[in-house]
Amino acid sequence: MQVGNNSQINADVYLNANQSLNRIATGITLNQASNDASSLAISNNLQAQANGYTQAIENSNSAIALTQIADGATKEQSSILDNVKEKLLQASTDTTSQEGRDAILKDVKGLLEQFDNIASSTNYNGNTLLQNSQTDNSASNDLQFQAGNENSDIIDSTGIQSNTEGLGLSALLNQNASSFSASDARAFLDDVDEAITGLSDIRSEFGAVTNQLESSTRNLLTQKNQTLEANSVFDTDYAKESANFSKQNVLAQIGAFASAQANNINQQTVGRLLS
Repeated sequence: MQVGNNSQINADVYLNANQSLNRIATGITLNQASNDASSLAISNNLQAQANGYTQAIENSNSAIALTQIADGATKEQSSILDNVKEKLLQASTDTTSQEGRDAILKDVKGLLEQFDNIASSTNYNGNTLLQNSQTDNSASNDLQFQAGNENSDIIDSTGIQSNTEGLGLSALLNQNASSFSASDARAFLDDVDEAITGLSDIRSEFGAVTNQLESSTRNLLTQKNQTLEANSVFDTDYAKESANFSKQNVLAQIGAFASAQANNINQQTVGRLLS
């Protein structure tokens, strides 16, 4: 004779308890497609968008750092050109001796060499910013910054040649001291003025790109927060799930007790029938 076994506890009770525990552990109500396939797809898509916004924000912040480095370097170059102009004005007057003028030219050349050193050494993550490379003083490459989730979300920065060659100061850098006269100094004043104007245009370009990037970053932060807020409807309600988990545990204990009692009664009945 086979005695019937009533010890199997309702599987739904254990399933519900496990689902509640999983939601509490992950903080997400949708942990598998069987929970709600369509809602899971929506949630995954929203999370992917939020992750994309996070990376785009990091891209924009890196680009802002790049433009700020370049702006700081060109600010120092601007100070150098101001100093060069002052020295040329000093050399332009006949009250300055030829010996003094030669010393002034030496100072000017030293300043312009430092100007070029800044151009060749200013870089961000291996990208030389003010000319093509450390050894190539042609214009730097155009830069494109990915500032969004879409292929079209690009902010451009044009190539820069912020050195003596690019700003028309090569002749002054190569000026022969023995023939450097007051009239030569006055002639170079126009070149320096044009270089100052050109450098100001470069700094304006960096400033405009920085403003675009900062605006893009603010917009990306807003979109990211809104996307995460939309996805938050799928987050776990901890109070609700904790209460549900406790409820399922109580039901499981009641079921186990009832099953044990039922099995005990059946065994006693069978025992009496066999006695």
